[in-house]
Amino acid sequence: MTADVIIIGAGIVGLATAFQLSQLQPGLRLTLIDKEDGPAQHQTGHNSGVIHSGIYYKPGGSKAVHCTQGYKAMLAFCEKYDVPHEICGKTIVATRPEELPRLDEILEKGKANGLQGLQKLGPEATRELEPHVQAVASVYVPQAGIVNYTTVAHAYLQQIMQRGAQSVFGAKVLDIQLRPGEATVVTSRGDFRSRLVINCAGLYADKITAMTMPESQVRILPFRGEYYELNPDKQYLVRNLIYPVPNPNFPFLGVHYTRKIGGGIEAGPNAVLAFRREGYSRWDFYAPELAETLAFSGFRKIAARYWRDGLGEMYRSFSKTAFVKALQHLIPEVGEGDLHRGGAGVRAMACDPQGNLIDDFLFLEKQQVINVCNAPSPAATASLAIGENVARKAMQHL
Repeated sequence: MTADVIIIGAGIVGLATAFQLSQLQPGLRLTLIDKEDGPAQHQTGHNSGVIHSGIYYKPGGSKAVHCTQGYKAMLAFCEKYDVPHEICGKTIVATRPEELPRLDEILEKGKANGLQGLQKLGPEATRELEPHVQAVASVYVPQAGIVNYTTVAHAYLQQIMQRGAQSVFGAKVLDIQLRPGEATVVTSRGDFRSRLVINCAGLYADKITAMTMPESQVRILPFRGEYYELNPDKQYLVRNLIYPVPNPNFPFLGVHYTRKIGGGIEAGPNAVLAFRREGYSRWDFYAPELAETLAFSGFRKIAARYWRDGLGEMYRSFSKTAFVKALQHLIPEVGEGDLHRGGAGVRAMACDPQGNLIDDFLFLEKQQVINVCNAPSPAATASLAIGENVARKAMQHL
């Protein structure tokens, strides 16, 4: 099979890239390849479903720019193709006086990123929005929303298939061979040839990158995020989205409450090292992948830096009491009997050998290949903006 472009990975970034390419260049021969039997099986399918506003990101940075553009494009796409979504707002809560300076920093970032209608609220005004929250102060973000990103991914796929793209599922990529003017993607379902290969493999993006750029030193570290769900009789405790002020010494947002577009309230996630790249259970274990992670110098340096926080996260993974205590930080009324264990997702965290987590989007290119090496949150919200960026890079290659 011959195509102009092969996209590896049918998560939301790969699908959005295909969608944007089909917009930019109608008639382009696109082939989408994924090792699973359908789209959105990993990070996309285990996403919390938040439409991010862009309030946390450095003004002018890649995340902020992509999120702002992607937010508008996501809402327009959902409206056009009847994808259920809701702009419900988010409350970022400071529960201790020492968190107030960080709350103010978040507010200023939001303003610098062009968000309108942000409000800093005191305890009483916060309780008008979220009556059961314990707050010293909060910031209300009206732009935040909810959606099911698996539904979005299927809508992307439907549109690109209608425009003539081909999808090949159940095809694990084994190798990529480059020759002048042609790339061959060797898979478990045969070989596929194209003029350009785009790697959007998410949790395995570094492995696919190494097939054509073995000099790349970026590695993916898998961190599992586990959720509890509020029992139906306790869902009144949460109206919309409730987030803590992030811990500046830990590269995650902290446990929070999320109302789901399909109903229900999720509480979480924590952040623990997954013992395999697609390890969604505490008991998932794959020795070769774990050994590779532990041997990587970048991981060892991160572990040395964050070991106290990491141990706390691991303890919360196995102790419901500890997990609930973290949630009571925001809503003191929540008790152990009010929650049951929910799902989990695995984040792909890109890291260099010096132990620096790569916080921004990362693209590595060479002739005939574009690698999306890092697409962390808010990649789902920003998917159409990321897809447009990658699509424009692809057109330059072609």
